[in-house]
Amino acid sequence: MATGGGWVLSLDITAYFDSVDHRQLQSVVRQRVRDGVLTRLIGKWLKAGILEDGQWRSADAGTPQGGSLSPALANVFLHEVLDSWFEETVKPRLHGRAHLVRYADDAVLLFERADDARRVLRVIYDRFAKYGLTVHPEKTRLVPFTRPPHDADSPKPHSGTFDLLGFTHYWRRSRQGKWVVQRKTAKDRYARTLRAINQWCRANRHRPVSAQWLTLCRKLEGHYRYFGVTGNGRLIRAVWAATRRRWRSWLARRSQHGRMPWARFRQLLVHYPLPNPRLLARHRA
Repeated sequence: MATGGGWVLSLDITAYFDSVDHRQLQSVVRQRVRDGVLTRLIGKWLKAGILEDGQWRSADAGTPQGGSLSPALANVFLHEVLDSWFEETVKPRLHGRAHLVRYADDAVLLFERADDARRVLRVIYDRFAKYGLTVHPEKTRLVPFTRPPHDADSPKPHSGTFDLLGFTHYWRRSRQGKWVVQRKTAKDRYARTLRAINQWCRANRHRPVSAQWLTLCRKLEGHYRYFGVTGNGRLIRAVWAATRRRWRSWLARRSQHGRMPWARFRQLLVHYPLPNPRLLARHRA
């Protein structure tokens, strides 16, 4: 945020991986791949269909998630639809600086000037429709994200927030009293994490405690490695505490006569301690 913030266009593509038109995709691939054998193999892979729950169905659109080529093809297609268009067509026509940040189908466009942001918002729907894609009208939004004045007590109403890659980005004062961009776990990602842990504990409550403990440790370590950034300590600790509660709750339901009061559960944690929450990545504003 070297510009001191600006305007953020948070982009959401409706069902992107299920909506990629095969004919459009193959046309984009042929612009980059001249090997006819390879392009034919890609065409056969797209026509192979999808096997779900033991049932096969054909597909005229989409790159099935889980397929070996799906991430690469989806990325090549969106590079043509968004990345190249933004760099070669949009940016030369803007009055201020602008940047695009994208990972797979998760993207935000950063603008120094509000008029530039509004111009791009007006045309981006038609750009995606040209390739058979739909920009979600409610989830796609323009957010003011300017640095609050130095003497402001709160960032509101000077700035909003936006989500990217599972994080909510917002302005907050540092320990030195400066306004910096901070990140915390997005609400939907936090809720999804707790829901997944609860479902796993329920489905695996009859496994040996040692096996449950090993898996839960891996899940928490993975969560810390991704979300353990400076400023996100509160939500990291909340996930750790919620995991303890859900594990104890489902251990208590292993049988009709099973009981797991907190005193007994704390004794179990002495032998099977869950990794403590910790920050593993420094924040960079």
